[in-house]
Amino acid sequence: MIAGPESRLPWAPPPSGDVEPLPVGKWWDAVRVTPPVGERALALLGDDTGAVIQDSYGTLYWLVAVGSAASWHLRGTRVLCELADEATYLGVPPVDWTKPSHKGNTHWRVPLGPDRYLTDTRALWQALAAADHAELGPRVEGRQLCVRCQLPTDEPVLVGAEGAVYACPRHAPEYQRDAVALMVALRRGPDA
Repeated sequence: MIAGPESRLPWAPPPSGDVEPLPVGKWWDAVRVTPPVGERALALLGDDTGAVIQDSYGTLYWLVAVGSAASWHLRGTRVLCELADEATYLGVPPVDWTKPSHKGNTHWRVPLGPDRYLTDTRALWQALAAADHAELGPRVEGRQLCVRCQLPTDEPVLVGAEGAVYACPRHAPEYQRDAVALMVALRRGPDA
């Protein structure tokens, strides 16, 4: 975790009224992670995590140094950063919203403070890569169709052995994976 020498943050969280959209890329970038991968990564990081926002859908957002995670490519993970031709915003709750009991349930899953602010990107990437593999299984290269929504995905997750069945990261948790069947499918390859 990165803690500044000053006792104050370089930006002000919103007052206690409501969630406020703040620009990404000004003081921090954000790493958006789906609930299953995010929960496992949070457990893997333990006390090494910085502040984390959780929205009403269970999605987790880590604050990281600007530009430090721009090239990441992990399933179920999106880096929110400043773009050249459009603004990106993250809904930031008031600093005292640390429980999912306020409007919309967006809250600080890991509270923000001068000693808990940005997460070290190397530690976060390692935790997310391990969580990605544990939750979604082996990584499959190439675009595949999701068996559930029938849309192509560049982040396919192997969910069945019958002719190598794939799902997008959003729908993969809906399928029970049989470890033996997955290994057989991986050995056969996508063209079997």
